[in-house]
Amino acid sequence: MGNSSKRLTDRFVLRAVVLLIIAFTSTHALAQDYVPGEILVKLKGSSKAVGSQAFVGKAVTEKAMVLKGSFSRLNLHHFALKPGQSVEAALAELKSDPEVQFAEPNYIFRAQSTGREGEMVKMDVVNAQSASNPSIYAQTTADIQLSEAWDEVSNTTSTPIVAIIDTGVDYNHRVFANSGAIWRNTREIANNGIDDDGNGYIDDVRGWNFVANTNNPYDDEGHGTHVAGIVLGTTQDIQQSTLEPAKIRIMPLKFLNERGSGTTSDAVRAIYYAVNNGAKVLNNSWGGGGFSDSLLDAMAYAYSKQVVFVAAAGNNGSNNDAAPTYPANYNVPNVISTAATSDIDSMANFSNYGASTVHMGSPGVSIYSTYPDNDWGRASGTSMATPFISGLAALIVREAPQMNGYQVKNLILGGAVHIGSLEGRTITSSRLNVFNGVHAAKSVVVASSQPGYDPSSMRNPASEGAGEAAAGCGLVRAVMSGGGSGGGGFGGSTPQSNAAFFALLLVLSSPVLISMFLRSRGGKYQRRHPRYQINSEVRVKFGDRELVGQVSTISLGGVQLNTEAWLEKGGIVAMSIRSPDGRDEIQVEGKIVWSEESKRYGVAFANANDSALSVISRWTQGLLKA
Repeated sequence: MGNSSKRLTDRFVLRAVVLLIIAFTSTHALAQDYVPGEILVKLKGSSKAVGSQAFVGKAVTEKAMVLKGSFSRLNLHHFALKPGQSVEAALAELKSDPEVQFAEPNYIFRAQSTGREGEMVKMDVVNAQSASNPSIYAQTTADIQLSEAWDEVSNTTSTPIVAIIDTGVDYNHRVFANSGAIWRNTREIANNGIDDDGNGYIDDVRGWNFVANTNNPYDDEGHGTHVAGIVLGTTQDIQQSTLEPAKIRIMPLKFLNERGSGTTSDAVRAIYYAVNNGAKVLNNSWGGGGFSDSLLDAMAYAYSKQVVFVAAAGNNGSNNDAAPTYPANYNVPNVISTAATSDIDSMANFSNYGASTVHMGSPGVSIYSTYPDNDWGRASGTSMATPFISGLAALIVREAPQMNGYQVKNLILGGAVHIGSLEGRTITSSRLNVFNGVHAAKSVVVASSQPGYDPSSMRNPASEGAGEAAAGCGLVRAVMSGGGSGGGGFGGSTPQSNAAFFALLLVLSSPVLISMFLRSRGGKYQRRHPRYQINSEVRVKFGDRELVGQVSTISLGGVQLNTEAWLEKGGIVAMSIRSPDGRDEIQVEGKIVWSEESKRYGVAFANANDSALSVISRWTQGLLKA
């Protein structure tokens, strides 16, 4: 057999192996970050059933697993695996257990901020700046009509609670201490070592630290304190030397550690704690991880208790329609997925977007707010955009305490202001307006109910099944939209044709795994053009189908696609590539090629015209070399 024939045979053998691996692994993306040696398991039936107790007992005694925690009412359990057992092996074993509803990794989430900007400023300096020009609100200069909203708020004793599910809060900061903004658990007696209110947490007088499992939710990173300052600053001017009493309460819940990362299990605990202890608004300036049934259940529980869930869309500059980020992408009806805009209403270049998954924009560029130790500073991110919406949600609930989370969300979306930069990038094409939301809440008729929601409607969706494992690994990172219309499926196609097409996508996605295998055997890239990191959207027409994916690198020679969707070499495809800042888009034809040196497929710009190459050259001037 010749060398070329042998390479072809090896390639197809490897593809067959890859397909077998895909077929028998969990439908959830293990390539996402997760805690090694930990899993979350939900059992079928009642948590009080003998079978549930027997399962946990068997896991501990026979499988040498360690029970780290349980959500008894949900029949959800958090286990540490026995030494040497992989998460993948444990999930494969549990998948066949008839008592298990789902089992998943303990995914890791991260704060959605680009970091502190510049030097910190002390509180006295902020007070002096405010005194010299009291008419200027300096947290953001975006026209969200804050001062007009403050004139509109009613004189009421209602003080809704906003849970800051984050890195904690410096509750001693003068802004929070002097305004009385920090929530106090009045049912708990401080420092007596007793769980007075029976909520499962001892001496939790001002929230909880789920990282260290203590009653001290102090912020050791800074992110949560900055977020909390924006929430409170949306309800009143927090830069004055003499602060008026807070109209809302901040509940500090620490689930992100000093590095700004946290786990699914701790996020779930924080959500249940917040809801069960009276929070009406949950601020979630974090994201990442993989699709989690446990987190979805917690969010559905918050919805059932009529709570608003505000989430950061993410800071990758990517399309959440094509590459989901969680929790922002869950379709629970109380979720507000938030993109970041600048003071002049342009979309932030780092902000994620999504015409069908991101609801609206909010100021998130260089936002001035509190940091621990009475400091102030600036930061950017969808982390900073999210708390402006949470602050408005709290003001709306203050005006109408009986309003459910679904109606609060609709008032916020309905009162947002249309912004050109958000057209086609968010569901509403609009940016937050605080005055409109407060004004509407003063006269709206409070709804007596909200639509029902069943989380099983989103469990293991098709895009999270055959496609999510790929998305997590950067393989079939695409969604499909076909022509035509009709009910169900994609583009009116039948379930059978959808299944066949997804099977085809699995076959076509395997070259990237092969390339990873072959690359490990040696060889280096031989490039004619410098390659740059771009992380942008690409739309490729394949027959009558259109695939939406992500371009990871670009050069004047071509692009490297995360969507490995073609087996045959030499095909011509038409592509639309969006610029890094999302403002421009070019149309270019390319040829599918196989690189023997890099062992991967790509699209060469062999037929591209000079104008398209000139645009790409201009884009690359501001990009990092790959």
